[in-house]
Amino acid sequence: MHRGDASEVGCATTLATWGIGMDRRKFVAAVMAASAGSVYRQGMGAARLRLLVLGGTRFIGIHTTRLALERGHQVTLFNRGKTNAALFPQVEHLKGDRNGDIGALAGRSWDAVIDDSGYFPRAVRLTAELLAPSVRQYVFISTISVYASSARENGEESATASIADETVEKVDGETYGPLKALSEQAAERALPGRVTVIRPGLIVGPEDNTDRFTYWPARAARGGDFLAPDRPSDAIQYIDARDLARFTLDAIERGIRGTFNVVSPPGKLTIGELVTESVDAAKHMAKPAPPPRPVWVPTNFLESQKVQEWSDMPVWVPESGDNAGFAHTLTERAEKAGLKIRAMRETVRDTLAWHLSRPPAEQANLKAGISAEREREVLVAWNRTQPH
Repeated sequence: MHRGDASEVGCATTLATWGIGMDRRKFVAAVMAASAGSVYRQGMGAARLRLLVLGGTRFIGIHTTRLALERGHQVTLFNRGKTNAALFPQVEHLKGDRNGDIGALAGRSWDAVIDDSGYFPRAVRLTAELLAPSVRQYVFISTISVYASSARENGEESATASIADETVEKVDGETYGPLKALSEQAAERALPGRVTVIRPGLIVGPEDNTDRFTYWPARAARGGDFLAPDRPSDAIQYIDARDLARFTLDAIERGIRGTFNVVSPPGKLTIGELVTESVDAAKHMAKPAPPPRPVWVPTNFLESQKVQEWSDMPVWVPESGDNAGFAHTLTERAEKAGLKIRAMRETVRDTLAWHLSRPPAEQANLKAGISAEREREVLVAWNRTQPH
């Protein structure tokens, strides 16, 4: 799940509040965004490329732009100029809107485009068609929510979701995945053979203002008993935004085309590891008193208390029914193309450090995760069922 300035994160707050009344798959889908001769070799660098980032000043755009500059590339940002407009003063900023005001891009040329703000096929088609004569590669940041079903593991060739009205331009649980799939197709039609489609899972790390992954280290930093879902062994998948940025730029520098699931390999990570790393980070960095202690509560009790997966218990979804394959998305193709996943400890600690640097009001009012009051109620109810 991901967003950008011209709308990298435009729908994130709304998406984080959905869930009640939706089936699990639709809810998760709702919350869940070079030249062929240019070869990048680790430690040797790459030819300096001219890159256009559509968005670039929020979350994944920040990490992508920062890494591109560190690698010596020339970056142009195109967005509305309304979010973090003072970021990256050293690069060219073009002002416009994906909703038709894209004239600033006309008559220009770049080696590659990174589109992390495309949600509607009409907007992607307009941009891709305009840029087709003047770019070599179009990288579209999509999502694993494009898949028609999460009941089984999905590879890049799995069926994608569809929608009856392909002209709709409203993002919700019914439309998010299908519109992203249609946007992929729009880009490929405009630039056949020159498109790289990247399908991330949950995108996490510093600067993530959706607060989903952030909830766990932030909650541990408050200390005391806290609610943890089902079993520590339950699988999860995510991608650190910095690892996503690295894969994106590697694909451009190496001229890699095609479609890739970009998320941690299936079976690599668990909710127990995330909770444990969050507790360790909180004890080391925030030192709350009393110290944090997870209380693991089974799914059936959480459901009886109307505790929602993914919204109240972020990152986690029960491995059953329509979501049995959700945390088992296949990544072999991306791994062969060079996908690397940093240690969970690094992601957790960097995310907590960023969170603790936020204004107090932001720290106290997360957009995701069960409220403190509701958590207390559920813990009291659970403790009543336990022998003393």
